[in-house]
Amino acid sequence: MVQNSGFLSIGAQSLEYRFIGPAPDKAPTLVLLHEGLGCAGLWGDFPDRLAQATGCGVFVYSRAGYGQSSPVKLPRPLTYMHDEARDVVPALFDQIGFQRGLLIGHSDGASMAAIYAGTHQDHRLKGLVLMAPHFFTEDMGIAAIAEAKTAYETTDLKQKLARWHKDPDNAFYGWNGAWLDPGFRQWDITEPLAYIRVPILIVQGEDDQYGTVAQIEAAERECYCPVEVALLPGVKHSPQREASEVTVKEISEFAQRALA
Repeated sequence: MVQNSGFLSIGAQSLEYRFIGPAPDKAPTLVLLHEGLGCAGLWGDFPDRLAQATGCGVFVYSRAGYGQSSPVKLPRPLTYMHDEARDVVPALFDQIGFQRGLLIGHSDGASMAAIYAGTHQDHRLKGLVLMAPHFFTEDMGIAAIAEAKTAYETTDLKQKLARWHKDPDNAFYGWNGAWLDPGFRQWDITEPLAYIRVPILIVQGEDDQYGTVAQIEAAERECYCPVEVALLPGVKHSPQREASEVTVKEISEFAQRALA
């Protein structure tokens, strides 16, 4: 399978990326947006398996502050998800020659995908896959994020993240600091959901520690586009790691329908 990797320049930022499978002029492209502590490498072999299952090209990148990409200035603005959807995603699409495909996001990345689709009428975009998305904050999610801070400061979590991020503090506190800011309690992206004009697949674990089925219900209530749901029993916040086979199957079947 063809793959290449390297760095793209978006504004002043240097972003690491990996591209697997056929180029955008040969097949549709699946663009993956990682979670709040993720990066290109932390997707593991999931992008390769998606490319194999769908026949599409798969593009993954590390946002600024993550992986080997440029660091960001802390604290991050509480609008960081909107900023990424407005400033970075369109520039990335242009740079990679995106012609037709899906946006697939996990956690923070799912929220960014929803914001992008709800604020850009991009006719190249044929569907969204939102894994463990957040559309508003919930007390249990904030509590889990506070627990992550304790773990980062008292266990070997920092050493584990340092394997993937050249500046683990920049990655961790950029995410954690924004979510634990009292002002972030008002964060809510349910409004853009009404403006999404492509089909959506939501994949969520029944035991997700960061969000309840209220997130799914918000999408079903607010969206005018078709919303399909795969609620996975015994799965927490990372369907692509905890139930990889089912998740690849759900996404590839959805991709087939959305790109038909």
